[in-house]
Amino acid sequence: MNQQGERAVPTLTYLERQPAFSIGPENEEDESAPSLATAALQAPDRHAAKTATDTAASAAALVPQGGLFWDGRVDTLQQQAIQPLLNPVEMGNPNADAVAAKLRGAPYAQRFAQLFGSAILRQPRLLISEAMFAVARYQVEDPSFHPYSSKFDDWLEGKARLTPAELRGYRLFNDPAKANCAGCHLDRPRPDGTPPRFTDSQFEALGVPRNPALTFNREPRHFDLGLCGPLRQDLSAETQYCGMFLTPTLRNVATRHAFFHNGAFHTLRQVLDFYAFRDVDPAKVYPRGADGRVAAFNDLPARYRGNIDVTDPPFDRKLGEKPAISEQDERDIIAFLHTLTDGYKPGR
Repeated sequence: MNQQGERAVPTLTYLERQPAFSIGPENEEDESAPSLATAALQAPDRHAAKTATDTAASAAALVPQGGLFWDGRVDTLQQQAIQPLLNPVEMGNPNADAVAAKLRGAPYAQRFAQLFGSAILRQPRLLISEAMFAVARYQVEDPSFHPYSSKFDDWLEGKARLTPAELRGYRLFNDPAKANCAGCHLDRPRPDGTPPRFTDSQFEALGVPRNPALTFNREPRHFDLGLCGPLRQDLSAETQYCGMFLTPTLRNVATRHAFFHNGAFHTLRQVLDFYAFRDVDPAKVYPRGADGRVAAFNDLPARYRGNIDVTDPPFDRKLGEKPAISEQDERDIIAFLHTLTDGYKPGR
């Protein structure tokens, strides 16, 4: 508990329908699907705008999407569960043998032996794999990981009414000329009636400010490039993806205290200020450098800043223009975001 991690911890909820990582929509039936490197070559150079009223085009686009962690580096909850066990700043186990030893000493070890045969206790990697498969199944099968029990869900079913502020926030959330949040955080039920997860599972480079509180950032040449590394290695040569991170679900977002991959912001108001002022008044969200100039996009090397989204509203505005959303708009959007908190009970 004395070492700092590099990234904000993403939620483990609402991952039961998370697709595997792909460049372009996942197609499990297509065995001839191109490799990631080939798909990257086929992807268009220009970013197609995503708006709340037209998400179909982006859903079919050749863009990175899916996977787990901020960089999508694993595809299953089982693979995800294994990584913290061996991460020195998380569980701190020196190797797989140390994890296996703890599993062998656990009160449920004999149940594993009954299920898989006693030999499993002598096979560390297989023992860990089966244990983490159990963790993954728990996350999928236990409703507490995806209860869909928010006020918003009750409203979709006609069981609750949004307040005037919540309703204004919902409209702003879906307005391409305003917040346009639903361009990436899809908020409409699927055709089969499944509730929305509030993410398109795609990757974006937003140019979030550098977080000076991170120990790693004391080294000025250190950068977290998301899809390009350092934790993910297979796309390091695909520099058009440097600075891109997974779009998270917004469910229960009002209960969080660290936002974006680097935890640069700690309140929803700060997040919305970033969306409102990043391009029109960057001095409100970025620090000034030693030369006195606003250090915009200071958490991404200059050579990769062409990857930053300047197409999707509200990031399509120019310096000095009016922000897409006002202070009142921000308050209303935050009111709506609170409706996404699970455990809603009428009258609360």
